[in-house]
Amino acid sequence: MNKEFFAALELLEKEKGIPKEYMIEKIQAALVSAYKKEYGNESVRIVIDSDKEDVRVYQCKTVVEEVTDPQTEISLEDARAISKRHTVGKVIETEVKTKNFRRLSAAAAKSVIIQGIREGERQVMRSAYESKREEIITATVSKVDPVSGNALLETGTGFATLLKSEQIPGEVLNVGDKIKVFITEVNKESRGPLVTLSRIHPGLVRRMFELEIPEITDGIVIVKSVAREAGSRTKIAVMSREPDVDAVGACIGAHGIRITGIVEELRGEKIDIVPYSESAAEFVSAALAPATVNSVEMIAERSCRVNVDPDQLSLAIGKEGQNARLAARLTGLKIDIKA
Repeated sequence: MNKEFFAALELLEKEKGIPKEYMIEKIQAALVSAYKKEYGNESVRIVIDSDKEDVRVYQCKTVVEEVTDPQTEISLEDARAISKRHTVGKVIETEVKTKNFRRLSAAAAKSVIIQGIREGERQVMRSAYESKREEIITATVSKVDPVSGNALLETGTGFATLLKSEQIPGEVLNVGDKIKVFITEVNKESRGPLVTLSRIHPGLVRRMFELEIPEITDGIVIVKSVAREAGSRTKIAVMSREPDVDAVGACIGAHGIRITGIVEELRGEKIDIVPYSESAAEFVSAALAPATVNSVEMIAERSCRVNVDPDQLSLAIGKEGQNARLAARLTGLKIDIKA
C-alpha cells in the first residue's frame, strides 16, 4: 500500500462518486480473506489509515488457560511472558510484517478495487435512478440489437436497456434518437438489470401531461386516471380545481398545440381527454366518447349498465372492444353496454 494507492481512492471518490470509506471497508475485508488463505484460519485485524497513508496487519489471539487452537489462542504463561498485565480472556494483538503477505495483499486489493468500482458505480447509479423512479427521463439510443430489438440507452446517469416488450408497438428506434422513457422500477439487488425502463406504461402519459401542461404543473388541473393501450389509444381523465378553468381545453391547448407534442412523442398514439366527474354515470358517459350515451344505471357498487342507440353501439364498444375496455379501466367500473 503506497501513496499511489490512496491517491487512487481519492480519485475514485472525485470522479465516480464512490466514497473512500466504502472502498476501504471492501479492501479490509479482502485483505482479511487473503491473510487467512495464506496463513490459515487465524484471527486477524487490518487497519487502513488513509490520513497517515498506512496499512497495518495485526494477528489476534485470545489468552486462555490451556491452548486448544494455536492459531487463535495463546496460553496465559506465554501471554504473561509478553506482559504481566495479561489475563485470561484478553485479546493480544501482534503486528505482522511479511513480504509475502504484502504481495498477496496487493493482488487482493487490486481485485477488490475492480469489483468495488463496479459495485460502487452501481450503487451511485442506483441512488440516482431511485430519485427519478416513476418519473420521465430523456435518453439517447446508443445501440439497437438487431435480433432481440432491445435498445441500449444512454441516460445521463449511465447505460440502461429498454426491452423490446417495453417499446411502443410499431415504433422504430435508431442510434442517436432522443426518446422519453418512464422509470418503472429500480433494482436494489446486486444482480440483474439496475433499472426497468418503459415507453408503454400509463405513467409515461401521466408524467408527460404533468410536464407539458402548465395548469397541471401548477396543480390547477389534476390527472385523475389513465388507461392506455400503447401505440394505439389512451384515455386520460382530468378535472379542474377552479370553475373558470376548462380542464380538457387546458390540456388540448389552442389549435391542439399542447397535445400535439405529446402525440408526436408517442408515435401518433390517439389520446382521448375525458372530463372527470364524481358522478359515476357522468364519468362513464364521458369515458365512452366518442359514442353518445342515453343512460347509465348502476347495478352494483363497481358495475353499471349503459344504454345507447343502435347506431352508437359499435362506436361505444370500439374496434375489438377497445373503447369499452379503456373506459372500464379509466373509471374502474365494469361496463355492460346495451342498445
